[in-house]
Amino acid sequence: MADSLDTIDYVVIGIYFIAVLCVGIWSTCRPNRGNTTGYFLAGKSMHWIPVGASIYASNIGAPMFIGLAGTAAASGLAVTIYEWIAVYFLVALGWVFLPVYISSGVFTMPEYLRKRFGGKRIRMFSSFFALIGFILFNISIEIYSGAIFLQQILKWNMYLCVVLILIVTALFTVIGGLASVIYTDTLQSAVLLISATILAVMGLNEDQLIVQRTLSAKNMVHAKAATLFASVLKLTGLLLFIIPGMISRILYTDDIACADPKSCEEFCNNKAGCSNFAYPVLVIRLLPKGLRGLMLAALLAALMSSMTSILNSGSSIMTMDIWRQFRKQAPQSELMIVGRLTVLVLVVLSVLWLPILKSAEAGIIWFYMQAIRSYLIPPMCVLFVLGLFWKKLTEQGAFWGLILGLIVGIIRMVLDFSFRAPLCGSGDPDNRPAIVSKVDFLHFAAILGLVTTGAMILISMFTEPRPDRKLKRVTWWTRNDEDEPELSSDEEEDFGFDSENEQRQPVETLDNEKCQMLQKCKDWICGTIKEPKSKLSPEEKGLLRKKMTSLSEKTRNRRILNCAAVLIIIGTTVLIAVFH
Repeated sequence: MADSLDTIDYVVIGIYFIAVLCVGIWSTCRPNRGNTTGYFLAGKSMHWIPVGASIYASNIGAPMFIGLAGTAAASGLAVTIYEWIAVYFLVALGWVFLPVYISSGVFTMPEYLRKRFGGKRIRMFSSFFALIGFILFNISIEIYSGAIFLQQILKWNMYLCVVLILIVTALFTVIGGLASVIYTDTLQSAVLLISATILAVMGLNEDQLIVQRTLSAKNMVHAKAATLFASVLKLTGLLLFIIPGMISRILYTDDIACADPKSCEEFCNNKAGCSNFAYPVLVIRLLPKGLRGLMLAALLAALMSSMTSILNSGSSIMTMDIWRQFRKQAPQSELMIVGRLTVLVLVVLSVLWLPILKSAEAGIIWFYMQAIRSYLIPPMCVLFVLGLFWKKLTEQGAFWGLILGLIVGIIRMVLDFSFRAPLCGSGDPDNRPAIVSKVDFLHFAAILGLVTTGAMILISMFTEPRPDRKLKRVTWWTRNDEDEPELSSDEEEDFGFDSENEQRQPVETLDNEKCQMLQKCKDWICGTIKEPKSKLSPEEKGLLRKKMTSLSEKTRNRRILNCAAVLIIIGTTVLIAVFH
């Protein structure tokens, strides 16, 4: 039984990283990299396969391998529901939410909120909330999950592993933008599916021996097809995560299902249990040489996929939703630099949060991840659903409903982290407040959603709704309107097309080749390459915007996609019913 990687494993890992690096660099050579549309939306030219693969890969980061497999090792098949329920939301994304977002012509969700509600409060709130959330329950969890795996596999120092992974991840995001993210995600998804399937099959064979039993699409059509593709991939969670986690518990019961806190601490330095190590232990002990390296590459791919998407989103939000509030006439070069600096800041803050996460949660990744989202996310979900379907939801109702929901959620989160549950088998009494011990995080999420909904509706009934002329193309009922929404002067913004007011700085003459080379390197890294371009006429800009916001679909394609969506929903429902 192997306890460490062999030379061939390191060779496989090296080859993988070289391949990913080449894909990332190749993607930076694509057109439109030097403007916000190209950098943040990949030029609106992506095929449904890479977009769907990117959606899938972005969602199955290291927490899915560590947390989901670990939870399966501890409690069995029930956790599969988390994955399968996501299929319904992915279909809803393609058929309900995306049409409105595309029609409104926005880059980010905060930008949509500005067009839907007007004013700046909600947009700024959601922007800062998103950036904090990236640190609190996205980037830090990804880093911690990856550290757990690398520590078990490579026996490296955790922070050395973290720094190396973040440098490569940030490099891809900073240099390539969303196009680099999507193309590398496509490669990583292939590696992930192949190697995880191999592990599942090999694990099933060993089980049998013991107990005799195992988001920039081209158009609306590609956008819908991408969500369906991602939905199908989500159904593989049972094979990729759940079953391997259960197999690991069967094969290595003494380690993964340690009977008492003392033995757990000896194996994984965690008195609460070692189920989080189910997947890493299975990889290092079961797979042969070479395949161990491939699986490690797949897990690092999952980590990097999620990290690149998160960092790109954070960069977009800071640039388009916050910075331009203070610098409305900022040139494209300045926006590019701000986006890249945002990536670096998010990385640094997430690393600083890592020790707090490690000490507070004792490695219980999955429940930390789900609990903290249950405390903070429901108000935002209510906001988008009501904003999409109820035209009378006002800015005041939305804003103060968000504030109330945030206060209630933070109170519950503080109580949850202040009063820890007694260790299993310790015999200690549960002295936590009833709101913590009697109401789990999923039930609390439902309660918080109802409280927020009531507050938003009640306040909106006593405040003036937004006029219909300002709701064109920003709700489900107005998504097909021909006219753009009427915006006041303080709400007008450039929506991502190259601005005619871009400040053109005089190009200084450099005296020697060395300075010229340094200038070219700086321009390439910062995205400030000056490309000759002609000024668009109002008619040309109108045609460009019409193309980017079009919801047109050929009748044949629409029918095929609708039938596929129905079949996927029926299949998912059958799976849930069978395994319930």
